Amino acid sequence: MTSANTRQNPAPEASPGQRPKPAPPNGAPVRATGAQSLVRSLEAVGCEVVFGIPGGTILPTYDPLLDSTKVRHVLVRHEQAAGHAATGYAQATGKTGVCMATSGPGATNLVTALADAHMDSVPLVAITGQQSTGQIGTDAFQEADICGITLPVTKHNFLVTDPDEIPRTIAEAFYIASSGRPGPVVVDVPKDVQQLATSFSWPPEQRLPGYRPVGKPHGKQVREAARLMASAQRPVLYVGGGVVKADAAEELTKLAERTGIPVVTTLMARGVFPDTHPLHLGMPGMHGTVSAVAAMQRSDLLLALGTRFDDRVTGRLSDFAPEAKVVHADIDPAEISKNRVADVPIVGDCKEVISELIDAVDTAEAEHGAPDLAQWWSQLGDWRDRFPLGYDWPEDGTLSPEYVIERIGALAGPEAVYTAGVGQHQMWAAQFIGYQRPRSWLNSGGLGTMGYAVPAAMGAKAGSPGRQVWAIDGDGCFQMTNQELATCAIEQLPIKVAVINNGNLGMVRQWQNLFYAERYSHSDLGTHNHRIPDFAMLAEALGGVGMRCEAASDVDSVIERAMAVDDRPVVIDFVVGKDAQVWPMVASGTGNDEIMAARGIRPLFDDEG
Repeated sequence: MTSANTRQNPAPEASPGQRPKPAPPNGAPVRATGAQSLVRSLEAVGCEVVFGIPGGTILPTYDPLLDSTKVRHVLVRHEQAAGHAATGYAQATGKTGVCMATSGPGATNLVTALADAHMDSVPLVAITGQQSTGQIGTDAFQEADICGITLPVTKHNFLVTDPDEIPRTIAEAFYIASSGRPGPVVVDVPKDVQQLATSFSWPPEQRLPGYRPVGKPHGKQVREAARLMASAQRPVLYVGGGVVKADAAEELTKLAERTGIPVVTTLMARGVFPDTHPLHLGMPGMHGTVSAVAAMQRSDLLLALGTRFDDRVTGRLSDFAPEAKVVHADIDPAEISKNRVADVPIVGDCKEVISELIDAVDTAEAEHGAPDLAQWWSQLGDWRDRFPLGYDWPEDGTLSPEYVIERIGALAGPEAVYTAGVGQHQMWAAQFIGYQRPRSWLNSGGLGTMGYAVPAAMGAKAGSPGRQVWAIDGDGCFQMTNQELATCAIEQLPIKVAVINNGNLGMVRQWQNLFYAERYSHSDLGTHNHRIPDFAMLAEALGGVGMRCEAASDVDSVIERAMAVDDRPVVIDFVVGKDAQVWPMVASGTGNDEIMAARGIRPLFDDEG
């Protein structure tokens, strides 16, 4: 092995007539600085891309990073974008995303992205510089206790005070981030630790005696779950993002087809079960389909797989699925019975759980017989037929945002990757694009982070360069992180951005319309009235291609023009009506029985019983 930084540590030249010394055997210690050891460790764990910005306390690591032929560095324009890009990379590829920042404000700018990754269980390693060990705690320039700050929003974090510990710490950070329930890990490295001499060897011995994630479920619990499935009359497979994380899409389809049980996929699970599959009822929750919400409310058995019963799905928790027994399978035991008590708790990896459930169902049905779900499916079919997803065109003749998103999905197709910001456009993208494969839909589900879409698309494109990547963004969200178009242009990451420009903070305006007597307090962005900014011109200024579309007749052609550009990012300013709203809707604080299919239309489930 040679030094990570050959400019600083050149190999000694052999004297005339002297044979050169052989390279040390694989795994043998090599003299290096802490920074060189850190870069070599990243190479050894298989890190492909680092999204970051250099600064004073992380500069010792950036120097040997320049020499790495295995790790690509993407210079972002803001640290928050580095975190979201690493998240997008991880969500699109299933690998661990990596971001890097300097101390103080550089590290604190990562906090929102870390909290976002924590809420959505995304494997992420954030490497931050820190003031030298002798200055920690003295309020030195650009000092911040990033380990203390991020403690509530990370799975784990490390402060490295000995350069000899760097390889082990990086190995453990990647293992913790990607195993069990995935999540973000911070590695904080003081500047002097990066500069000190050490030795690098790989692989290091990991020391995590208290960390033993459970993968294989308990057989007794699986058999009990299968017994309940064999006797249920109104079962529902309630599928969450944990099934995506476990790469269990194939097993889920086998289980659903084997049992005939209807499937609902949460916002974080879109694509893990094909939208076109006849057993799929769609997305549940605040803006889910009527059939999915109704099925869960009237079920007698919920098979919750890799999901956490969050409030956006359950509505008022005391009214949620009142007649249902609950089988809850999750790799994180802390989630089970946290919000809804589980009748059958199963701790384990969803891939293992579902595989064992398939076998257990065969045994249970041999003993107890298979349930007849015909009547249940008759009811589900009635809801699905009477209350399909749909939308009305704006009465003032403006462009429909739902139509725009529907056409993007149709033309870009199921092999593309779609990211979204947060708000109305996020819900429309979840509703009106047909998802057929996992890891094709990336969004900020738990934290609801405005500004997520563009950097996440950038990260997804870096991880999946052969796939088309579309960011479906709002005019509010886009203004938070659009500077990363410059990164995309320079780094040759040709993403497509569809700005759904309704001139307002759309979801805020919808709530003001419905619940605040149409008092639109400070939600007008000026992107309609003043065209500030001009998104098409902004795209050009940042190195991309800018387009604008205001008529339905131009939608397909402008999307096709954008898809033909493959050497720079593209932004399409879709100027849409300002009063379009997201339906169906369960108002915050109400129960799912009060779902409105559209304004003033509430399905009367009790009358159908």
